[in-house]
Amino acid sequence: MNTDKIKAFFIHDEFAHQNGIRLTDVSEGYARTEVIIEPRHLNAGGGVQGGVLFTLADLAFAAATNSHGTLTVTTSANITFVHGATGGVIIAEARETVNHRRLPFCEVRITDADGNLLALFSASGYRKEGVQLPF
Repeated sequence: MNTDKIKAFFIHDEFAHQNGIRLTDVSEGYARTEVIIEPRHLNAGGGVQGGVLFTLADLAFAAATNSHGTLTVTTSANITFVHGATGGVIIAEARETVNHRRLPFCEVRITDADGNLLALFSASGYRKEGVQLPF
């Protein structure tokens, strides 16, 4: 597995990229993403918009489940917000808990830089047989 090629592949996730979300670490079945909160990430109440946390976790899920080299798409995703955030660095760490050849499952913890839990994200995917990625 070539982690540099995986990171280069996910630069093309334009929505995440345009919103300042970066893939900082990836290995087989694992990924970490980060975002530095800016005013554009805040909702009308001054907190971090839930969609930012969802996108942060979704990119981590995508990198973790696609790390095996077969295109994997999300089939279902759920997020539970447990604590609000207003700034700083937010981190999502995805761990593939089921590495099924067709139906993987992943859990993602979203925390602030101090490790305080902000949200839990879980998702399942579908691996497209025969659609190999360039890494």
